[in-house]
Amino acid sequence: MSNNDVLKKLRVALKLRDTDIVKILALVDFHMTTSELNAFFRAEDHPNYKEAGDQVLRNFLNGLVIHLRGPRQG
Repeated sequence: MSNNDVLKKLRVALKLRDTDIVKILALVDFHMTTSELNAFFRAEDHPNYKEAGDQVLRNFLNGLVIHLRGPRQG
């Protein structure tokens, strides 16, 4: 399973919109536009398809923890 598949499945399971994902990434200071994000959700044979790297998935998961649990208490 690729990183793109994980992002797609989490987006559907958590009912997240593209803007929600961009905000979640911003929580960990990883900035991405919605058009850059949409490239991850395209079909693999689409000319604008882009492979999601480990850094994107890692930052999304870290941001998702902050989004769901709140900021870490000191």
